[in-house]
Amino acid sequence: MVLNEKHLRRVLHSYVAYYHHWRTYLSLEMDAPASRAIQPPELGPVRNLPEVGGLHHHYERIAA
Repeated sequence: MVLNEKHLRRVLHSYVAYYHHWRTYLSLEMDAPASRAIQPPELGPVRNLPEVGGLHHHYERIAA
């Protein structure tokens, strides 16, 4: 639920950032527009990180 214009802008900014940095595209061979490096298992376990207020998530390896 959006509370006011300021909140709407924050939600939209968060969604656009998620959309360009984490969402994968079939036409980009399952990469995102902002390409990222492959994370080898040596970096640590995979962690679930919330985006857009927890509506979406992305997964990264984070050193323990």
